[in-house]
Amino acid sequence: MGRRADRITCTRRMRTWRRPLYRPAASPARPIGPMPCRLLALLLCLWATGVLAEKPLILAVHPYLDYQEVMARYSPLADYLSRELGQEVVVRVGKDYKEHIGYIGRDVVDMAFLGPASYVKMTTAYGPKPLLARLEIRGRPVFRGKIVVRKDSGIDTLGQLKGKRFAFGDPASTMSHLVPRLMLHEAGVPGEDLGGFQFLGSHQNVAFGVLAGDFDAGAVKEEVYYRLQGQGLKAIATTPAFSEHLFVARAGLPIQTVNAIRDALYWLQDMPEGQAIMRGIKKDMSAMVPVEDSDYDNLRGILADLERLGVSP
Repeated sequence: MGRRADRITCTRRMRTWRRPLYRPAASPARPIGPMPCRLLALLLCLWATGVLAEKPLILAVHPYLDYQEVMARYSPLADYLSRELGQEVVVRVGKDYKEHIGYIGRDVVDMAFLGPASYVKMTTAYGPKPLLARLEIRGRPVFRGKIVVRKDSGIDTLGQLKGKRFAFGDPASTMSHLVPRLMLHEAGVPGEDLGGFQFLGSHQNVAFGVLAGDFDAGAVKEEVYYRLQGQGLKAIATTPAFSEHLFVARAGLPIQTVNAIRDALYWLQDMPEGQAIMRGIKKDMSAMVPVEDSDYDNLRGILADLERLGVSP
């Protein structure tokens, strides 16, 4: 109410400060002394309405779902952080994983939500960033993916995918490309033995591509699989567990701000609106918990194996 009242008062004041349309030649010159006071009043009005306030902090999210859904999921979190920090936080959705990694790597955005493989790639290319928190799902800070087919496909094993059309998400995605790619290789189905494969950009696109019959199989994370399982998807393989998605801050963000963001994420589970915000991001999310760089060492090993096979995120 305070800012709204200030905005109304400011507007009223500025409406009274109007230059006359003309000035008769005989009129004495208007003194210029009061002008600095009027300028000061205008600046105070602008400050009160937020025009001159600090610029918003940018929370970047990779496009693992379509733009509208990502915005719907993370805007409540941005609103919560805005209140806790006393500074506006806005969501930015990357064009693709590559752009997203580059934006946080080059410190173009203030904080970012990253998948595990994107985090490893970002730190390899740009160096470490301040860690904020990682997701905890049903009390565990790890997640898995599924390789899926249609229920009526007659395919039950990875070995049966030779000569079949396969859908991946983004090349840099942990569960919709990198880990499943190594699993296929270890099952005797390297990329060249598939009947072809395409990158569809998101987990959701992969699932819909398989359900539509455009592809014989695809790779998605568990959340998407369980959401669309009832529409005719069947899982034929499950990935190992890897450390969950995480939030990082840009290098150079003031340490007080980093600590405030970190604390706000840790406290989320205890806030009145916290459960709804977390469920909006991921259905079974239970908390945001501390994270260490070493939590992703097992994934670094897998990415190194893929590099030797000529597969790069």
